[in-house]
Order: sequence, then C-alpha cells, then structure tokens
Amino acid sequence: MTPEELVRDHTVYSCVMGSRAFGLATDDSDTDRRGVFLAPTPLQWRFEKPPPHIEGPAEEQFSWELERFCELALRTNPNILECLHSPLVEHVDDTGRELLSLRGAFLSRHAHRTFVQYAAGQRKKLDADIRRHGAPRWKHVMHLLRLLTSCRDLLRTGELVIDVGDERERLLAVKRGEVPWPRVESWMTRLADEADRAATTSPLPPEPDRRAAEDFLFRTRQASASRTRPGP
Repeated sequence: MTPEELVRDHTVYSCVMGSRAFGLATDDSDTDRRGVFLAPTPLQWRFEKPPPHIEGPAEEQFSWELERFCELALRTNPNILECLHSPLVEHVDDTGRELLSLRGAFLSRHAHRTFVQYAAGQRKKLDADIRRHGAPRWKHVMHLLRLLTSCRDLLRTGELVIDVGDERERLLAVKRGEVPWPRVESWMTRLADEADRAATTSPLPPEPDRRAAEDFLFRTRQASASRTRPGP
C-alpha cells in the first residue's frame, strides 16, 4: 500500500492548521493541512512497517499514523496537541471522533516543560537571525508570542484554545514589524513568567492518561484486524 493510498483511504481525522486555525490568516497565508491515518493492522505484521508519518500528497499536507500521533500527544508535543484542538476540522470518522474525545487525556502539566522548551528553541533561532541580519523574522516572532500565550492560558485554565481571538491585531502588528524589539522581548519574558507561575497551581493533572490512550489504540487496532486480511 502506497503512502498516498494510506492518506487517501485511511485518514481518520484531518484539519487545517497554521495561521488559518490560529485566527491570524491574511490574504497571502498558506493552507496547512494535518491529518491522522490508521494503517490497517495486517500491515503492522510485516517486516516492513507502514511509515509513521507521510508528507503530502497535496502541498502543505502532513499526516501521522495513529500510534505515532498518540505517542507524540502523550509527550505533550505542542504541534500535536494544537492539531487536536483545531477549530477547522475537514474530515473525521468514528475513530477520529473517539480520538477527539480523548483530547483531555493527553493534557498534563508536562505541557509547561514541552511548550517552554519549544519556545526556547525558537527564541534561539530569532537571536541568531538578529546577529546575522540585524532583525528577527517577525512572522516567527508573532508565532512565538502566540505559543507562549497559549501555554500560559492552558496552564491557567486546563483548556487549550489555539485561536488568538482579541489578540489578532496586536500579533499581526508584530508580524509587520511595527512593534519595537525591546517591547517584544519584554512581552515574551512576561508571558514566560506568567506560565511559570500558572504551572504551580494548574488544574491540569500531573501526568497524561496513558492508559486511556493505550486502550483506545488497542481497540482500534483490534477492530482494524477484524475488518481486513493480510494480502499476499
């Protein structure tokens, strides 16, 4: 079975991500599509396993196999968690709906560490841009501020909301380079400090619900095995 067939015939959930999902789209924004596919269980019984992720077949499209997706979600990978909370769902079947019902199982206080670590990596890239070019890539600055805000609010409320809402115009001003860098630095520092404080009293559980995710994956694989037979 080709990668294209896996995405075309076995996707259980797909959504739009990026600026369009974040409420930051402008006329020149791309449409980034992300998805989850369930490789038929008999393919897992071969020496050559299905790919854990697939790029394409369309432009700006990327998909994960369900098990890999759940593994990353349990590690509170920011990109994966945000994918589960996209307001722009394009396709979902029964398996996908059950996956969405488990969104809360993947959320935990570990998000503080993973989101902040991801943000720190992005900040290093911005600092490198400033050293080389005298200015950061403002689009990346905007998304870093968005991520830090999302992290802080997740830790405060226990809910992940990725649409920036009323912050849209303020963040787009950053993207246009209209906000001085010292003010942006102060903004990032404040958000990081607020996230640190929120982590100490967060309503999130200390650990994700690994058992719930594993039970879901087991049942899904079992159901797939009963529907399909190994090919020659």
